[in-house]
Amino acid sequence: MPLMTSSEYIESLRKQKKRIFLAGELIDNYVDHPIIRPSINACAMTYELSHQPEYEELLTTTSSLTGKRINRFTHLHQSTDDLVKKVKMQRLLGQRTGCCFQRCVGFDGFNAVDSVTFEMDQELGTEYNKRFREYLKYVQENDLVVDGAMTDTKGNRRLAPSDQEDPDQFVHVVERKKDGIVVRGAKAHQTGAINSHEILVMPTQTMREQDKDYAVSFAVPADAQGILYIYGRQSCDTRRLEEGDVDVGNAMFGGQEALIVFSDVFVPRERVFMCGEYKYSGALVERFAGYHRQSYGGCKSGVGDVLIGAAQAVMKMQGLEKASHIKEKLVEMIHLNETIYSCGIACSAEGKPTTSGTYLIDLMLANICKLNVTRFPYEISRLAQDIAGGLLVTLPSEKDFAHPEAGPLLEKYFRSASSYSTEDRSRIQRLIENLTLGMGAVGYLTESMHGAGSPQAQKIMIGRLANLDYKEQIARELAGVKKGN
Repeated sequence: MPLMTSSEYIESLRKQKKRIFLAGELIDNYVDHPIIRPSINACAMTYELSHQPEYEELLTTTSSLTGKRINRFTHLHQSTDDLVKKVKMQRLLGQRTGCCFQRCVGFDGFNAVDSVTFEMDQELGTEYNKRFREYLKYVQENDLVVDGAMTDTKGNRRLAPSDQEDPDQFVHVVERKKDGIVVRGAKAHQTGAINSHEILVMPTQTMREQDKDYAVSFAVPADAQGILYIYGRQSCDTRRLEEGDVDVGNAMFGGQEALIVFSDVFVPRERVFMCGEYKYSGALVERFAGYHRQSYGGCKSGVGDVLIGAAQAVMKMQGLEKASHIKEKLVEMIHLNETIYSCGIACSAEGKPTTSGTYLIDLMLANICKLNVTRFPYEISRLAQDIAGGLLVTLPSEKDFAHPEAGPLLEKYFRSASSYSTEDRSRIQRLIENLTLGMGAVGYLTESMHGAGSPQAQKIMIGRLANLDYKEQIARELAGVKKGN
């Protein structure tokens, strides 16, 4: 089939029969639920832009598997140009949605699973890569959204998967059948899970031999029997249930997270891509993490662009265009944001092909990118809040502005530069609040900290990849110092 349109994507979700809990209730129509729909709109933007001629080069490409035109989010990277375009595409989508657009995790999962299963097949004589590529052809030809599910709930963090008091704290195989496997467990913090057509599961960490039942990768339809979703709560989310759209800040778009529970889910043999090959679990985790840390150089700089634009807008609305200290803060925000983007581009440009032909980013630079992302968006947000002023957190409700007595008083006392309306000022303030404190902060700040691994995960990888012995050697040679014991 041709590339899906945004409306076709939304309608495709209606055909699935997912079981979803939100705020203690089982949701019948999640597609039109006011809390959930903005996240669907954000994901739909990945389809909408693919049909706009000016964005065709970024949003679409030619499949290396079928030779057909596909959405880039379903592609296996074939060059450093593909890696660079990925980051540029993500920045564009961050700019257009001001939030997480949810297709990156599955995209990164495809590329990690492809190269690792190829190497498994070469070394073990298995057929995992053949299975995976047939699956990916199906995804490409139907232009599907696939949730990449890696993070387990982990229970007691000091204990390995097989040592847990409750074995279900990590997704694992509970039964092996001739035609497939049965799995149990849960995946947490799943970005865009309920907006996906498919779920691609990967192990969450390097496994030992005794943990081989947990070294499993597979794909299932998002509405497969035995799957339950519990929607994650976000700050200020119930504002979407109120009348009006000013207080939401970003009424059209939003992100979403969910806990996915697998209760004895059957996975057909042809959709199993790892099953007990624990020695390869670490490579899969490392490569997926690298790709996803690259992704943050694009999406977070795109959302950062929105926040910087909002800070400039509120500066003008408050009559501060000539204030030098405000201009200086804006420049600092730009510097930090472009540094994030630069790292995303750098790790892409330095990418190299794996044995499968799929290109892998430079892992060191990808980890540097993500470590910067754990810090810089917080400083950008702090500066935006500084420029916005205290009204950011004391602005009365949209309902107060509509009240016959309170409304005129608010219009009078919250009016600033005459060329801007009080409503416009309120909308920009709410957008900044959304991005730095409310619903949008989940996809900008907290996700910047913990998505694709928390800061310590990047530091471990940076220390491992730094080649300190070589650096010491060149320093000793220049200083004329012989190597000691």
